[in-house]
Amino acid sequence: MTETTRRPSGHATLRDVAALAGVSIKTVSRVVNHEPGVMPDKVVAVERAMRMLDYRPNLAASSLRRADGRTATIAALLEDIANPFSAEIHRALEDVARQRGVLILAGSVEESPETERALVRAFTARRVDALVIASATENQGYLEREVSDGTPVVFVDRTPVGFAADSVVTDNAAGAGRAVAHLVTHGHQRIAFLGDLRTITTERERHTGFMQAMTERGLPVRSDHVAHDLHTELDTENAVQRILTGDDAPTALFAAQNNITVATVRCLQRLGLEHEVALVGFDDFPLADLVRPGVTVMAQDPSAIGRLAGEIVFARLAGDDSPAECHVVPTQLVVRGSGEIPPPAS
Repeated sequence: MTETTRRPSGHATLRDVAALAGVSIKTVSRVVNHEPGVMPDKVVAVERAMRMLDYRPNLAASSLRRADGRTATIAALLEDIANPFSAEIHRALEDVARQRGVLILAGSVEESPETERALVRAFTARRVDALVIASATENQGYLEREVSDGTPVVFVDRTPVGFAADSVVTDNAAGAGRAVAHLVTHGHQRIAFLGDLRTITTERERHTGFMQAMTERGLPVRSDHVAHDLHTELDTENAVQRILTGDDAPTALFAAQNNITVATVRCLQRLGLEHEVALVGFDDFPLADLVRPGVTVMAQDPSAIGRLAGEIVFARLAGDDSPAECHVVPTQLVVRGSGEIPPPAS
């Protein structure tokens, strides 16, 4: 047979592959399921036969036959797959899983506890091998009922409450504190805070880091210079305009989420203040270096978060039963111009 040989009719079976490769059906099954212990020359023969016959394994059926009952799928429940932060986590997870012949099934939680629970139920009904979750719920204890014993769960971006599991997060409070320190170093004392929904753990942590950094430096924070629950572009633009057109307006802004930063840039440009009011954002975003001035950010590393979460999942699947651990990925200050604008001369 040549490399382009195909079975005349119907779909190729394990028996067809085994006959062409000159091995047992069990050996073919072990190669298909990426199980160890098969001699390299037999792996080559089986893979060649699979190509020649255009063999397509029935993963659903094979999972029922496998001793471990796994489906070679992992579910990723992320905040919003359209957001660059979530998208990079997803891509990194995918890269780790692909090396092991595992697929990533993904869904957007969109800060909705109801959506999160519905996705968990849907994915567990499909018997995924593990869950990676950026949770929108305040307490994840419900997972005790939804997740089968032994199914690894790894939280990303937010630590779990009421459920013992590994997590991979950013140094939110410390990163916010460094953003404040950077603005103070450039002469600012009146700094406003722009935050997302207060129900989100990361928002609360970044606000805490902001307030601690201001307090440590003896800088007062006016209540009208703090805006929470800015979950839409319109919310942010209205808040920025109100803050900057009020009495004794701040000379610098700290935007605690990437979509908020983008909306803040638009508002500053509309008001003609992009070269007068300093801005540091939390989390990077595409084209941040192309606007003028470029946007200074405390950059997270979502790729590192996704890779580490994936490695933890596969370590747990391989039998690691050590206590759950919180892994912190540091932020990095990226200087581009907006955060280095000095306050107006007294």
